[in-house]
Amino acid sequence: MNVREQTEEIEYATLSPHSAKSREARRRYPMEECEFRTKFQRDRDRILHSKCFRRLKHKTQVYIVAGDHYRTRMTHSLEVAQISRTIARGLRLNEDLTEAIALGHDVGHTPFGHAGEAAMNELVGHFAHNEQSLRIVECLEGGKGLNLTFETMDGIVNHTGKNLPRTLEGRIVRTADRIAYLCHDYDDSLRAKFLTPEDLPPSVRENFGTTSSQMITGMVSDMIKSSVGRGDILQSPTVKATMDEFRRFMFQRIYHSHILANERKQAAFVLRELYNYFIADFTKLPPEFIAREKHWGKEQVVVDYVAGLTDSFAVELFSRIFMPPIGRW
Repeated sequence: MNVREQTEEIEYATLSPHSAKSREARRRYPMEECEFRTKFQRDRDRILHSKCFRRLKHKTQVYIVAGDHYRTRMTHSLEVAQISRTIARGLRLNEDLTEAIALGHDVGHTPFGHAGEAAMNELVGHFAHNEQSLRIVECLEGGKGLNLTFETMDGIVNHTGKNLPRTLEGRIVRTADRIAYLCHDYDDSLRAKFLTPEDLPPSVRENFGTTSSQMITGMVSDMIKSSVGRGDILQSPTVKATMDEFRRFMFQRIYHSHILANERKQAAFVLRELYNYFIADFTKLPPEFIAREKHWGKEQVVVDYVAGLTDSFAVELFSRIFMPPIGRW
């Protein structure tokens, strides 16, 4: 029995009956098993070593080019993975699967965060970052996708939206994602001096505290206690209601506020102009994208290219195309 098979046996012996078991996972294209890593561990490694994951270090979470200590999509994904693993361990669920889903859940995000996503949605009629994340890991990364397990892909595409993931591990990530972005975006807003602890709704201060550490601890503890032995991932009514209130507060005061309105407008303008430019002159795309036209169609290829840009490269590309070369020689 090799190391992987021993790990698979340990899963059956120690994990909850409700957990996903790596031995039972399936891929679209069968492949030779690794001697040391389970299927979910290989999913995690494939995402972690991918270009689409590396690009997240230069993609906005909330604050565009705000400083070294503000979150990016990469740090957000790492924080979601840590929170998810804590919850999975507390419930004896499969930590490797939660980590793989968490690391991959945002690889389809556009430049400039949700402002970029809204701009792409307006341009093409429908764009959702969770669907683009699935598209990247299933089809685009490396020219053929990453051939992840169906369990990992299900968790990635259903980390947001109307459909729940089929696995409890995926449902953990769905809520851990919200915990992470609320608490850490609040923390970044304190750093930016756009909020103070006194601005929080009274119910949030009373039930969660006023620091991101207190908030995460409270919500994670509640999820574990509320979900033990229940066969689902749950929250207590008080914590769920408080979390919803916290989310409404963050949308009103930060995400949709006038404070970031100009940045949102600038981001949308850059993406709109780049999209229209490449639609008008498709031959300006890199050759590997031009080659995809027969399979996916011009519009989809342009969407894939523009949505895949980092913030910094999108701005550089915009300057190169639309700005006169003053001072470049």
